[in-house]
Amino acid sequence: MPDTSVDHGQSGAALISAVGAESKEELWSDLDELFGVREATEGKIALRLAELERRQAFRDEGATSVAQWATERYGISSATARNLTRGGEKAWDLPYLIGAVCAGDISFDKMRVVADVATPETDEGLKVQAERCTVRELADVARTMAQVAASHSPAPSDDRRFVRFNDTFRTMTAQFPADAYAEVRTTLEAAARQVPTDGETPWDQRVYDALTGIVSSSGSGASGMGSPNFVVVHVPLDALVDDAVEATELAGELERDGLIDRETVQRMACDATVAVAVDDDAGHTMYEGRARRFPTDAQRREVMRRDRHCRFPGCTNVTFTNAHHIVPWEPGGKTDLDNLALMCLHHHRVVHSNGWKMSGNANQELAFSGPTGRAMTSRPSPLWTRVTAARSNRGRSAAAAP
Repeated sequence: MPDTSVDHGQSGAALISAVGAESKEELWSDLDELFGVREATEGKIALRLAELERRQAFRDEGATSVAQWATERYGISSATARNLTRGGEKAWDLPYLIGAVCAGDISFDKMRVVADVATPETDEGLKVQAERCTVRELADVARTMAQVAASHSPAPSDDRRFVRFNDTFRTMTAQFPADAYAEVRTTLEAAARQVPTDGETPWDQRVYDALTGIVSSSGSGASGMGSPNFVVVHVPLDALVDDAVEATELAGELERDGLIDRETVQRMACDATVAVAVDDDAGHTMYEGRARRFPTDAQRREVMRRDRHCRFPGCTNVTFTNAHHIVPWEPGGKTDLDNLALMCLHHHRVVHSNGWKMSGNANQELAFSGPTGRAMTSRPSPLWTRVTAARSNRGRSAAAAP
């Protein structure tokens, strides 16, 4: 429970006032001291996270990694947790570098940038360089060391290929074998040159237009049967009517992304397969009760829309997830949204393990407790909560109107 006896507003105001009264020299002195404490603390944290990793102690609280465990327990970002853990893991073989970090003599960022190329033989020399160089200069040193190491390694296989998607930033990352890369690049650039432009459109945007044009044309095909692509947008029915409501950012929600306006809704609906989801006055899709055990496709989409990823606290896994009954269906649980939560395969097994309990309303808050006794909570996506709250408010207003 938070300590309500502390008035953070009052203490924060006092701190701001005190810092504002410091001289320039005092600010410099304080920052020198605080950054030294920060670096030393990050080094000590990294070592302890790495030790937790070595012992696999994070599994006692249901986490799949130290980074996930630290993210949930301490409220830090996944990137910060991974960087600290990775730095700590490498530090076991780099006593000079980690010693300088924990003494506050070099920054954790400096150690981290050379950690992947450092060895016990180069540890002391890199520590000396870290004391003299900037982070950017050390990155150049690390890059050169990596290139030298690669030149003495067997040539990598041309079979390594992948395309990865980041839904948060709507980006794609791809790696191709050499011949495929040349073919794809040549094809996209040739198509980009054919994209009409007013002379102001940047080249990378024209390449983007070429890529999306190729994807769109491959979907329509020669059969004239329309696009096979299936994109789900949750909207009030009147948002699909040209002369209906005024444009609003809450006109629709693109699954696994964000809010879109009415103009975008109508443009997408113009040439698409339209899936209609029947919502209640709170914007929740379809209740089944005890009529069936397994969620419908519409319910699965709504659970994904609401949860975005595995609902176990700290887990961001969106791959290999399924809608899980909180109260099991056989003892009487219903196949309703408030009793369904998105769970990855690992945490699905965890919540069925001895010593674990899961309870609550998935539309509001879920509570988890495990063998260690620590209580954790999980809530729906803030975007889903915002959209459904807005629709619920509109429904209540309409019902109250004379």
